Amino acid sequence: MKRSAINEILKESDAFIRSFGYVMPPFAYWSPAEMQARVASDSPRIRDHRLGWDITDYGVGRYDELGLFLFTVRNGNHANVRDGRGMLYAEKIMISGENQVSPMHRHNLKTEDIINKGGATLVLELFKAAADGSIDDSAELRVLTDGSVRTLPAGGLLKLAPGESVTLEPDCWHAFWGEGGKVLIGEVSNVNDDLTDNVFRDPIGRFSTIEEDVEPLHLLVSDYDTWLG
Repeated sequence: MKRSAINEILKESDAFIRSFGYVMPPFAYWSPAEMQARVASDSPRIRDHRLGWDITDYGVGRYDELGLFLFTVRNGNHANVRDGRGMLYAEKIMISGENQVSPMHRHNLKTEDIINKGGATLVLELFKAAADGSIDDSAELRVLTDGSVRTLPAGGLLKLAPGESVTLEPDCWHAFWGEGGKVLIGEVSNVNDDLTDNVFRDPIGRFSTIEEDVEPLHLLVSDYDTWLG
């Protein structure tokens, strides 16, 4: 993706989020220079816990068709999990465009609630994982939706209106997209690790390759290793 396109997505996404009354934390708006200075002094947690902006086309180069906007607001780490104390949870805010697919994947550790915070309908395609972790294309699966259990066939489509949510366990393969327009999505989970805990059905990447045609408006989490050390 070109950095200029990423900068525009940042601005458009921020405006969309604000239209629902959700305001991002102050560090979202730090310039790259301020982020470098603050991480080096009083805010290393932002880098170490990979908080912040995340825009991905999964390395495919067709963001409008296969992509997702994310912002990690809070997140623990593996030390918290090991010790059983501290921040054992994570929160993200996301945007899925109309027919913009977040591709089929599952997690080894993360259980997550996916919440339609507003906008259009959120559609999820769901499969149960087989014993070896692959997709079981014949098994029914049961998911928790706002306190009620729903049973779906393999590959069933779960449609969430604004205000509705679903709990996805690690044995649940899922892809999702917006239907009828953009969707503002909340994610609440246990500790999130996007470097090692995403298993994709197809051979794609988690992060985008960026063409630096302009200076970044704000850093993405995928920029941190290069910019922040």
